Amino acid sequence: MIELLVKWIQSLRIRVVFTACVCVAVVIPMGAQESRLNIESESVEPFQIFDNVYYIGTSWVSCYAVDTGDRLVLIDALYGGFPQLAMKHLKQLGLGDRKVKYVLASHGHWDHAGGAAFFQKELGAVIGMTKADWSLARESAVGVRSAFFTGGVPLHDLVIEDGDVLEVGNTTFRCFVTPGHTEGVLSLAFDVRDGERTHRAFVFGGVGLNFQGVERTRSYLKSVDRIRTLAESKPVIDVSLSNHPVVARILERERALKNRGAGDPHPFVDAIGFLNDLKGFRQAAERKLQEELAGARP
Repeated sequence: MIELLVKWIQSLRIRVVFTACVCVAVVIPMGAQESRLNIESESVEPFQIFDNVYYIGTSWVSCYAVDTGDRLVLIDALYGGFPQLAMKHLKQLGLGDRKVKYVLASHGHWDHAGGAAFFQKELGAVIGMTKADWSLARESAVGVRSAFFTGGVPLHDLVIEDGDVLEVGNTTFRCFVTPGHTEGVLSLAFDVRDGERTHRAFVFGGVGLNFQGVERTRSYLKSVDRIRTLAESKPVIDVSLSNHPVVARILERERALKNRGAGDPHPFVDAIGFLNDLKGFRQAAERKLQEELAGARP
């Protein structure tokens, strides 16, 4: 796991302090951001994770397609030229004839919301974000970052609030506002299917600690504690679908999934692993908070 993180960090050409699988501080120079627009180096082959969940993201940022039996729901919108590539990947996976009902953006940063306008304009998808992150998306789309927003900023659409429930086909999406990484991080819980077995999946919409301020860090800690309570409640959360694949070892688990034998456990089902990750996120945030309180951070 550490070796995988080191390779990821080196590929970003950034300075990162990390613990477990969470980045404590990230400063990404514009040159490194622009390298993320390179489709050849950033793209990965799409793959099916569960009977109703598919990965159509990149090597760096996730995008999930959830087949509700009626329409598709996309979790996160990618950026630059990747929304167009995602549509090709849906066809490759046999989902090209399914209309996209919603695109739910975990937060308003360019790597998660940059493709929202494309899906809205080209497919008529409803874009969902929290109130705070609708504002953040508009702010993120100006200046040099405009290249990451395919088609500009989406028209103001669905505002998601804490506790909202979206029913689409046979799938229920439960929405949680978990501030910290941004002021309006959207996290989601929904069921995934593996044959006759059903599992509860969770998308923590903002793991990274690349933000400043004591109050924001405290809000992050409260969000992690809340998610842990959710994870241990019934139904237990046993699948982590992170919005950056390295956080929940998505691509590593996909390799294990390819080699799964009949009767073998599903490599993405790991309730204990999710709890351990949350523990690591909290420890990293606690260290960040202590540094901020001591004046080491602004």
